[in-house]
Amino acid sequence: MSVALSQRHAVAAAADFSAPAPRALALTRLTLADFRSYARLKITLTAQPVVLTGDNGAGKTNILEAISFLSPGRGLRQAALADVTRRGGAGWAVAATVHGYDGAVDVGTGLVAGDGVAAARRTVRIGGTAIGQQSRLASVAQVTWLTPAMDRLFIETAPSRRRFLDRLTYGFDNGHARRVAAYERVMRQRSKLLRTGVDDPRWLGALEETMAEHAVAIAAARRDAVFRLEGGLRASTGAFPAALLAVEGWVEAALDRDSALGVEHALRDKLAQARPIDAETGGAAHGVHRSDFAVRHADKDMQAAACSTGEQKALLIAIVLAQARIMAGAVGAVPMLLLDEVVAHLDRRRRRALCAELRALGAQAWLTGTDRALFADLDGWAQFFNVSGGTVAVETNGLAS
Repeated sequence: MSVALSQRHAVAAAADFSAPAPRALALTRLTLADFRSYARLKITLTAQPVVLTGDNGAGKTNILEAISFLSPGRGLRQAALADVTRRGGAGWAVAATVHGYDGAVDVGTGLVAGDGVAAARRTVRIGGTAIGQQSRLASVAQVTWLTPAMDRLFIETAPSRRRFLDRLTYGFDNGHARRVAAYERVMRQRSKLLRTGVDDPRWLGALEETMAEHAVAIAAARRDAVFRLEGGLRASTGAFPAALLAVEGWVEAALDRDSALGVEHALRDKLAQARPIDAETGGAAHGVHRSDFAVRHADKDMQAAACSTGEQKALLIAIVLAQARIMAGAVGAVPMLLLDEVVAHLDRRRRRALCAELRALGAQAWLTGTDRALFADLDGWAQFFNVSGGTVAVETNGLAS
């Protein structure tokens, strides 16, 4: 099992971009069972980028979604786990060999169907050992993605933007996934007590104290990630727009004027005072679950939501590339990038710039598209596969064996 990333984060916030070439996190084996459209699938790979081409509905995005389950969370579609199971299947499984921080590690996850007594549950195995918490996946595989559904990220609601920022934050602090999961679990417990009318100040106080502790740690990690990302954005080649980033929320703002301990106490008091309101709404009026990730186009001095669709896409790509640069310099590893239909929305100049960035990073990026010609800049370097009818075939004009 790989060394915990937290040990690798004892570095300066500014990455050393002149350091030796980092190791790229890469899959060399991917196996699916009863996952979406695939009854069985096994792909053997090199560490180079992967291009999946084929018609719409052929199953390209399903492969990217499977890889996304090798990191904490519900995958790039945010799907209910049962919905991922292939029709007629009892559950699903994704297994891979990840070459990462300390060599090759076998990783697996999947849904084990219930037996009428036990509910269906997700399992995780790392290095052959069953792991109780999926948040531990962040210590092995760092995966970031962009999908067509995210084209509206800046004009939709805050939860999608928070999830995007949290996934970027996992790359800098693998404990962040565990803290977010713990915060949400405690918040649900508190909401259940309030809804059922249980009036136990000691019990509620203990939950609110734990909730406040996790909230401050989450807010601090997000703020640190934004600081690092802006450093990575400043190192951009210029083909993608510069961006100004911020985390907006009461907890984050409070950390600007008070100590972490002081903010914990203040949030705990706010939660206690809001119990009557929260009992009616079923939620929590205060906390980091209400924070937002704000992005501004620096050159145009314009909120991302007001930019054109093409500029919004370019901003997203710029942020994802910034994270990859920072991880390369700070922790010595480049995350896997899942870029679904991303080149179709870029002009020729930015397509070439994206390919050049991926080559410079050495990242194993997974790219999908219907038009093979759009990936010409990756010829002779990436590995190409054609996806059709539930099968995945190697293209002979892709990367040489």
